[in-house]
Amino acid sequence: RASDPAQAIADLCLDPSDFEAQSRAGVGGAYTRGTKLVKVCGVTNAEDALVACRAGANLIGVIFVPKSKRCATTEQGKEVVEAVRAFGERSKVMELPTTMEKSEDEPLPRLVRLSRALEEATKRPVVVGVFQNQDPVFIQSVVKECGLDMVQLHGKEGMEAANIDSTGAPTIRVVDVETDAETGKAVSSAVEDVLNNLTTDPAAILLDTSIKGNKDGGGTGVTFDWNIAQRIQDAGLPVIIAGGLNPDNVEDAVGSVRPWGIDVSSGVEATPGKKDHQKVQDFVKNARSAAVEASKGF
Repeated sequence: RASDPAQAIADLCLDPSDFEAQSRAGVGGAYTRGTKLVKVCGVTNAEDALVACRAGANLIGVIFVPKSKRCATTEQGKEVVEAVRAFGERSKVMELPTTMEKSEDEPLPRLVRLSRALEEATKRPVVVGVFQNQDPVFIQSVVKECGLDMVQLHGKEGMEAANIDSTGAPTIRVVDVETDAETGKAVSSAVEDVLNNLTTDPAAILLDTSIKGNKDGGGTGVTFDWNIAQRIQDAGLPVIIAGGLNPDNVEDAVGSVRPWGIDVSSGVEATPGKKDHQKVQDFVKNARSAAVEASKGF
């Protein structure tokens, strides 16, 4: 049906060198490829994990932070990993192409290339272990014992702590954007702060809301300042956004910002640590449909 079938075939990137060339060509401009990843976090049991997988989530987050209301044990973590692997019919941890190993790249081009690799690797859902200001030895032990595919650092560890050699798995670095709880607006220097502090250590960047006085490390329920994410992606950095998302507002977030990924926790809960299955299904469905609509014309 294409007006130029030869070009349509070329655009499929069937030759690995074509894909490499297109990936390099995509580095340097604004991120405009829309929402590719959906993460459901704060999962503590296999049943909730499978509901999220069946709904179409790419990333299943399990929190191992003791002070969190959603903290899971290593036994619960293993249970979730086993369920997610069985759903995706895989027997081992997620693997990224060897070309994605840490190199001398600048941070931004590297994160852009990693975003494409992660999209491919998470077509079958994977499990992300969430940690906050915890010893790297402990993190590595949990990664190994549970069989986690990825790690997410949600504390004050610094960007360099997101190195795979430190955590034992490709790592998402959470960047807290300080937000006024009343106005929902971020500080004026937020965009520059994020871009200037990038390193080649993390596999991806997740932007979350930081509210003064909150000690739970996520799940604040306060809506993220979406304008900040838009401006960061305009600079070329694909980001995952979290903070106050739920089935009712995710369409607006995806439609207006077109973030690379979205992350939900408290917005789809019945109680802390227990998911409302209908909300999970509605969230993923609304996000996916909004992503299709938002991509029209790009």
